[in-house]
Amino acid sequence: MTAKTRLPQTGGCACGALRYELAAPPLMIYNCHCTNCQKITGSAFTVAAAVPEAALTFVKGAPKRVEWNADSGNRRFGLFCGDCGTRIANGQVPSIGMLSLRAGTFDDTGWVEPVGDIWTKSAQKWVKFGGLTAEGQPKDYSPFIEAFRAQGRF
Repeated sequence: MTAKTRLPQTGGCACGALRYELAAPPLMIYNCHCTNCQKITGSAFTVAAAVPEAALTFVKGAPKRVEWNADSGNRRFGLFCGDCGTRIANGQVPSIGMLSLRAGTFDDTGWVEPVGDIWTKSAQKWVKFGGLTAEGQPKDYSPFIEAFRAQGRF
């Protein structure tokens, strides 16, 4: 049986200048392979937690914000530490009420287990997929959400 994860979850940037609390459980944890995430992370993909925007509170520091046009054609924004540059979360303009919180910024990452991968059409050739997949931006996230719920983390 999976141990339950407690709320609030806490996290922050690499230098400690920016700290947050997450008051609600994520809807899902997934890997994103879009070219934007590859550039932002300097890696092959990012591990993200889809969280309600209203559930994320910055308790120390104030994030800087940047905007860009994503591979999906949507206008996106990113919240990051102005001191060390750590990306904390991304969202959509106008807001859809959800954020993609960078799972590596949680203080406790032991419970983080992605249920699938999105934007696989831009994934690096060496990446192997083991869960749910979507070639681009999924039209329906319900399989990802159901798989995350089935993990029993919250």
